Amino acid sequence: MNLTLRERDSPLRCNRGMQRKTWESEGLEYASELAVQNFSDLYEILRWNVAHDIYFYRCTSGLVPWNSQFELTDLPDYEEIARLAADCGRVVRDNDVRFTFHPSHWCKLASESAETVENSIRDLEVHGSWLDLLGLPRTPYYSINVHIGAHYNDKEATAVRFREAVDRLSPAARERLTVENDDTDGLWSVPELVDSVAEPLGVPIVFDYHHHQFTSRGLAYREAFELAARTWGDVRPVAHYSEPARLYGRDARPQMHAEYVSSVPDWLLDGADVMLEAKAKERALLRYRDGTEPTVGTS
Repeated sequence: MNLTLRERDSPLRCNRGMQRKTWESEGLEYASELAVQNFSDLYEILRWNVAHDIYFYRCTSGLVPWNSQFELTDLPDYEEIARLAADCGRVVRDNDVRFTFHPSHWCKLASESAETVENSIRDLEVHGSWLDLLGLPRTPYYSINVHIGAHYNDKEATAVRFREAVDRLSPAARERLTVENDDTDGLWSVPELVDSVAEPLGVPIVFDYHHHQFTSRGLAYREAFELAARTWGDVRPVAHYSEPARLYGRDARPQMHAEYVSSVPDWLLDGADVMLEAKAKERALLRYRDGTEPTVGTS
């Protein structure tokens, strides 16, 4: 989301969607219309980012509504959508924008439910097809980032199911896949992901600085980052940085992100492309870059 562009008289956004009832009544024609609007606005958002020296962008997973129910080529406006996507891809490639996706928490490759696994695989395949449509290489530089997100009371068995699901992915999704450490003590830490995912599968680990406090396993922040960074091979790592809302006077869960951030460690900036996860979106980046301190009590 770009808050600045969403607040214009003619808002720019690329996550127009519809409820199930509307999908069932309007179907492909309306989905196609929304996808055209979304890709058109994505192009303008990317251009705005480049004009403001922003070269890392996490795109919404609502780019093509209900795409899990059809193939892109089924859309009535497919040729127009493909043209717009190619324009977006050129902006990304020509300006070396780090363009990524982070599917929702409903994407659970290690679920005990076969139906959930099938839906999750389909979701990742859809994201892979969008990146292909943009004309972006199949590499974790343009990543589709997920969590394992649960342990189902048996981490070893959960890891096996996750690896089996990953092995079922097509190259469009598999070669872009990354996995992130969790924010709950009993879930997945960096060293566990290295042992269970990175080493056996070659899937890179995204280091989330804020999450690490909940799953440190005795490692310092920098130690955990360096462990994760080694899983990226020749590709520059991705890291997430956020600060807790409690730091600024909010009565909130420890995991909740603040509106803004005040400082990012130099070693993290030196070693990775850093995504700021802040409620104020691009405004958090612009304020951080300008050196303006966040206000205590910001909501």
